[in-house]
Amino acid sequence: MSEQRACRVIDADRKSVRYRSKRDDDAGLREKLRDLANQRRRFGYRRLHILLRREGIMTNWKKTQRLYQEEGLAVRRRRSRGRVVGMRAPGPVLARPNQRWSLDFVHDQMASGRRFRVLKVVDDVTRECLAAVPDTSI
Repeated sequence: MSEQRACRVIDADRKSVRYRSKRDDDAGLREKLRDLANQRRRFGYRRLHILLRREGIMTNWKKTQRLYQEEGLAVRRRRSRGRVVGMRAPGPVLARPNQRWSLDFVHDQMASGRRFRVLKVVDDVTRECLAAVPDTSI
């Protein structure tokens, strides 16, 4: 089958099929990019692009990004801190009154619009309010 007829069957432009890339071989740039990435492991392609420009290699940042990805380069991730291994111990069983207390502030508003808050001290076993200290300074 001719090229013209095959392109018509697959609905492709002949110029696209015949196109041959004229892109230069970027071996030198790739090598320099790899060297910089090995020296500066925490730098991504944006920072490496700046370092390349400082060394006199003028290139488009999109080209730097493409070469960075094609070379399989990536920012080295820091390892996370180790997690504590083991089971958490359950809290102690409360059996007697006054063994543990909880403190909490309670806010409210009167019908007149005046606000107040109360510091509550509660026994965790009996759920009894041991003290309530009002504060009307707010």
